[in-house]
Parts: sequence; C-alpha cells; structure tokens
Amino acid sequence: MKNESLLSFMMPKNACNSHLHIIDPKFPNDGKAAEQIGTINTYMNIAGKLHLDRAVFVQAKPFGCDNNCLLDAIRKFGRSNSVGIAVVTNEATNAELKKLNDGGVKGIRFSVWNPNNAVVSFDDCLPLSKRVYDFGWNMQLHMSAKQLAERIEIIKQIPGKIVIDHMGRMDPNLGVNDPALPVLLSLIDRGNVWVKISGPYLNSVKGFPWNDSDELARKIAGYAPERIVWGSDFPHVTEKVKPDETYLTNMISRWLPDEKTRQLALVTNPEELYGFGK
Repeated sequence: MKNESLLSFMMPKNACNSHLHIIDPKFPNDGKAAEQIGTINTYMNIAGKLHLDRAVFVQAKPFGCDNNCLLDAIRKFGRSNSVGIAVVTNEATNAELKKLNDGGVKGIRFSVWNPNNAVVSFDDCLPLSKRVYDFGWNMQLHMSAKQLAERIEIIKQIPGKIVIDHMGRMDPNLGVNDPALPVLLSLIDRGNVWVKISGPYLNSVKGFPWNDSDELARKIAGYAPERIVWGSDFPHVTEKVKPDETYLTNMISRWLPDEKTRQLALVTNPEELYGFGK
C-alpha cells in the first residue's frame, strides 16, 4: 500500500532511481568514505518509503576501481531490481569485466568533470566501449557541457549505449542558453543516447529550492521523453547540507508534470537502458 502522503504524485510500480551511490567505509577506500557515507541499508529504507523499487548504483569515487562495495549493494538490494555502473580502466582483464557483468554491472562511468580528481581517463572510454559491447553495457559520461562539446567526435564513435550524467552539466549561469545544449540534443537524436535528469543543485546558481534547474530539465524531457531517466544522486556528496530525499523525489512532478512522461522516465526507459524485467 503506497503512502502517498510523502509524495506529490503517484509513484508508478517498478519505479527506478537511476543514479545513486553507495558509500560504505567498511570497504577499502581513499580515506574519504567515512565523511561521504551512505550505506545500502540507509538507502533501502529511503527507497521503501518513497516506493523506488529499482536502483542503478553508480561506483563512488572513494573506491577508485575497486567495485566490491558496488557489487555488495547489488546483492543486497536484489539482482532483479538493481544494476551497477562500475569504474575500470582499459587495463582491466576480460575475466575481471566478465566478473562484473556476472555481478550485475551494466555500464562503466567516466567522471572527468573535474580533471584534478578523476579516477579514470576519458582516453579509455572508446576502447572499453568496444570490449564490453557484447555485454550490452553503456558508457556513462560525467563531464561538463564544454567537455562534451569538445569530445563530441569521439563520443559519436562509441558503438553501444551512452548515458549523459546530470543533464549534461550545462553552465548554470546559462542554462538552456548554453551553446552546448544543441550538441547534447544532437547526440540524443542519434538513438543510442540517454540523459539523466538529476542533480538540481549541480545545475543551479540560486541554491535551494533549485528552481533555476527546472527549465533545463523540462527542456530535455520535452525534447526526448523516451531518452531520459531520473536519479536522486544519494548521498549527495557535493552538498554540505544534505537535501531532503522526499523533497528531491517530489521534484519529479516539477520536471515531468504528466503521468505518461513519468512512466517513461521511471519505468519504461530504465527497462530499455538497463534490462530490468528481462
């Protein structure tokens, strides 16, 4: 029985949170996991209250290329209801990639938005995309809009699915007027690109309640509702004051005001992108 008092809209069955991190300091890390903590048990409690039945766990930076915390989260949330996005370099062996695939991994993330703390190099993206193509994995790109535009020709060569993080990280001062937005939309037109509408605080200059992120989210969703997925970005490592999970989830109704688009973003599109229900 849904507790609709928490939400401003009816959460559809099999709704997916397509972007979150599990950070448990019991796993080997760079020493920063304890200050960024967000365990699988904590998230499962949140997901239960907000009726987020499915999850896409994204490897967190404190663990580098050690994906054991990620695999543990998939096991505990359930293989039928969750998948993982790993972080690896092109030095990973075929056996290591197969182990990740067997553990529920469905993609590789390249978080290069801040080159100063990037764990991997974008140079590995194209060769890795070819190595994991038969797995059906996606290449998840977290980069600035400027970086996206600069690397567009390489991105076009990626043979499989591509996922763009956090609405393409347009310049928050420009929003929908960022000259890189048409570049992002042209990628969507290629048919193998999805965009995560997530991270309102990353796409805002005004701060809470992040209303200035709404126009960009609606623009992307309106352009290609069949190519968007939503994520909460738990446990919000960039934010000193952690946002309320219910408030963040209720932002879905601001960005996706009709039931049909919410069904696509929360259920249908994640099923196509990540293979849920297959």
